[in-house]
Amino acid sequence: MSPFDMTLLLGAVVVLIAIAAVRLGSRAGLPALLLFLLVGIVLGSGAFGVEFTDVQLAHDLGFAALVLILAEGGLTTKWQSVRPVLGLGVVLATVGVLVTIAVVGLFGYFVLNLSFPVSFLLGAVVAPTDAAAVFSVLRSVNLPARLRAALEVESGFNDAPTVLLVTAGTALAVGQQEHGGALALAGSVLLELVLGVLGGLIMGWLGAKMLARLSLPASGLYPLATMAWIVFTYSFDELVHGSAFAAVYVCAVVLGNSQLPHRHATRSFAEGIGWVAQMGLFVMLGILITPSSITWQQAGVAVVLGLVLVFVARPMAVYISAVWFKVPWRHHVFMSWAGLRGAVPIILATVPLAAGMPESHVLFNIIVVFVVVFTSVQAPTLPWMARRLGLVDPHAATDVDIEVAPFEERRADLLEVNIPEGSRLAGITVLEMRLPPNAVVALIMRGEESFSADGSTTLQTGDQILVVTPAAIRDKVERRLTVLGRGGRLASWHLGAKRWRAQREKTHDEDAY
Repeated sequence: MSPFDMTLLLGAVVVLIAIAAVRLGSRAGLPALLLFLLVGIVLGSGAFGVEFTDVQLAHDLGFAALVLILAEGGLTTKWQSVRPVLGLGVVLATVGVLVTIAVVGLFGYFVLNLSFPVSFLLGAVVAPTDAAAVFSVLRSVNLPARLRAALEVESGFNDAPTVLLVTAGTALAVGQQEHGGALALAGSVLLELVLGVLGGLIMGWLGAKMLARLSLPASGLYPLATMAWIVFTYSFDELVHGSAFAAVYVCAVVLGNSQLPHRHATRSFAEGIGWVAQMGLFVMLGILITPSSITWQQAGVAVVLGLVLVFVARPMAVYISAVWFKVPWRHHVFMSWAGLRGAVPIILATVPLAAGMPESHVLFNIIVVFVVVFTSVQAPTLPWMARRLGLVDPHAATDVDIEVAPFEERRADLLEVNIPEGSRLAGITVLEMRLPPNAVVALIMRGEESFSADGSTTLQTGDQILVVTPAAIRDKVERRLTVLGRGGRLASWHLGAKRWRAQREKTHDEDAY
């Protein structure tokens, strides 16, 4: 077997093992990323003996993977859910990060006897929650929409400021002073964040307009074009010295909530790319880790650091950030426990490694132990915590899944509607749907059979419905289908998606913010 063929074989085996780990992790309630990390450790330190010591390459590949993970998170984020809690999520991602850095930095300076720059760097490295871990775990728990959305916005946005702060902290730790001091540093970070958000908004709007007007010969080209545009946004924002990670997430959110052709296929493609990025990232980091170099002293420091972060820094960050938004105390408690760390702190720990900072390998080892131990503890207990706090709604309706395929010249659209378990579309008749004029249910696919529907046909869970609608009223039809999925036959035209959610959440004082 040639070396190239052997590489392909081993790569395929690793991917298949990683996919099996996803299934195992879902049963155990663990994020699959920890199992991916274990696969990498086995490959690097076990019998296989795969060597990988290029820290700079690990740093670059880690940032590339993070771009794809944030793109997937943004494309699958629903603006209707995010809009009411956007302020809370952004404050958690900025003020919350600063509070975490302050608390952990003081711990490092006064308890661990670290220098001020290294203490600041330690706080910045562990401050961000991990988008991949949060997205994968929270979306499997039936939480109130606003609570879940706030945590997802936080994890999507907080990578941007922390990357800038870790870069600045590394420069301070190796003796490079920022011109103008702390005030200049704060101004620089703020400017880059503003440029990143503006760049993401502009590029997202341009991309949505461009993709909506393209008539590509194959549906599979639309997801590819969408992901390429998001990666282009990252590079463009780096060129103008903005926060590229902020630009990526904002651009992806704009694209994911626009009138994109084949939107469902695009999201599925992004999800697959996100999984590949997670697998490759954690397997690579696992190979980079040398377990034999981790001492008991470093492990002890990691555990104490985690306790300070989870029980002191994170609750303080949540309280200071959320107190202005009248967030119920149950949500405070859950958000404090749900600050999952994953790939991002480990990736950020490669920044001082790549810069050659003294004792940076010790910092890296501490971060690895911290992430493994506390993610293993927190992630499996999130569903239990949500139930104990009374936050799980077992009767919550599940949104229908709508795919769009445009006809030539954009005169009409074909909507493929999947009715999942828990959707209140099941049980109503086609007549009771009361779709807008000229929008018709063309076909119902149920099991192995397909048939045309009349007004008395009753929809069932698992049905796939093909709805043909003029392109001009497609958005109106989608909103109507979403409202029906949440409210069933009693959902009226005057009770739009926003008012329906507001009325439903009014019954829960837990969603008052």
